[in-house]
Amino acid sequence: MKNLEKLYEIDFDKISPLQRKIEIKNTHTIIVGAPKSGKSYLIYDHLKQYLSKQYLYINLDDLRFDTTTIFYNLDRFLIQNKDIEILALDNCHLLPTNLFKNIVHLKSIIISSLHNISLKDFKTIHIKPLDFEEYISFDIKHQNITNSFNSFLKYGNFPEIIQINENKKMSRNQEIIQLITNGKLEFEILKLFISATNELKSIFQLFNYFKRSSKISKDIFYQTAKMFESKKILYFCHKYKEQKAPKKIYCYNHSLINAVTIDKKFNNLFSNMIFLELGRLYKNIYYLDYIDFYIDQTNSIILSIPFFNDHSLLSAKILPTMTQYNISKITIITVSIEKTIFIDSIECKVLPFYSWALSL
Repeated sequence: MKNLEKLYEIDFDKISPLQRKIEIKNTHTIIVGAPKSGKSYLIYDHLKQYLSKQYLYINLDDLRFDTTTIFYNLDRFLIQNKDIEILALDNCHLLPTNLFKNIVHLKSIIISSLHNISLKDFKTIHIKPLDFEEYISFDIKHQNITNSFNSFLKYGNFPEIIQINENKKMSRNQEIIQLITNGKLEFEILKLFISATNELKSIFQLFNYFKRSSKISKDIFYQTAKMFESKKILYFCHKYKEQKAPKKIYCYNHSLINAVTIDKKFNNLFSNMIFLELGRLYKNIYYLDYIDFYIDQTNSIILSIPFFNDHSLLSAKILPTMTQYNISKITIITVSIEKTIFIDSIECKVLPFYSWALSL
C-alpha cells in the first residue's frame, strides 16, 4: 500500500503539457501510440483539470514500483480512498485478469499502451508524434515559419524534442532509438530499416544484408519487423494493387534517419516527412511507378521533389501512369518553391512543405 500512497501524492496542477489536437473525451479511454508519441502528456493534460485527490496516476514503467504489488493492492486502496474518481494507468501493456471487477465505482479509467487493448465500454484513441501544424504551435523559440520548418525537418516530431537544447536534440533522438528497442539485435535491425527509409527494398533483401554481419534466423528477423510495424514505429507502403511488389519503408519520425547514418539522404527524409503528414488524413497510401504517393480515395498523386526546377522530364515519366489511373489532382511538395504548372492539361500545384502541410 505504501507504493500506492506515494503515487496518490502526484499532482499535475503545475505541469504545462503541450495541448494536442487530439484529446480525451470519453470517461473510459484507451490511448494507443508508438513510444514517445505523447501518450503520457495527453493524460497529464487531462488530469490537471481535476483536483489531485480525485485521481490516481500510475506509470507502470516506473522502476521504483513493483507492478505485481500495485495491482494486488489496487482494489483495496481504491475502496479506502473514496475521493478517487479517475484511475490512469500509463504504459499499461498487459492487464491482469478481472482488474476492474471490484472498482466499478470509478467514474473514469484511462489506459495508455503501445498495443491495442480490447475492453468493453472503452473508447480507443490513437496518437502519433507531432504533425507540422502542432509543432509550430509549440515552437516558441523560432519566430518565423521557415526556421520552425528547418528545425522540424532536422530534428523531427517527438514532442519532447522541442524543449531540448539544440546541441542535445540529435543525441536524444539516438537515445530514443535505444530506448524503444530491446537489446542490441532489435537495435541493429531498427537501424537498418530506418536507414532504408523511402527505398524499394523487400524485407527479404534487408534480411540477406543483415545476416552478413549478424547471426539471425529469417523468422526472427521477420517477427522483429512485424513487431516494429505493430507498434507503429515502422510503416510499409504498398504499390497499388501489387501486393507482391517491394514495399517502401517509412519511420514514425522522419529525422531518425539522420540519427543512424551520416550518408546524405535528404530526399528520403523529405519523402518520409510527407508520408507522415498524409497518414493523418488517409488510411491507405500507395506508391506507383515514378509516383511517390497515390491516394486512391481522392484519385490524386503527391510527388516529393525538394528542389523542383523543370517539369518537362517529369511529365514524360509520369504521364503513362496518370493516363492509366485517370489522375485528377497532382501536388508537388518542395522545400521552398511555389507555383502552378500544367501536366497534360491537369493543373499541378507546386508547394513548399510548410504551406502544403498547414493546408491539410
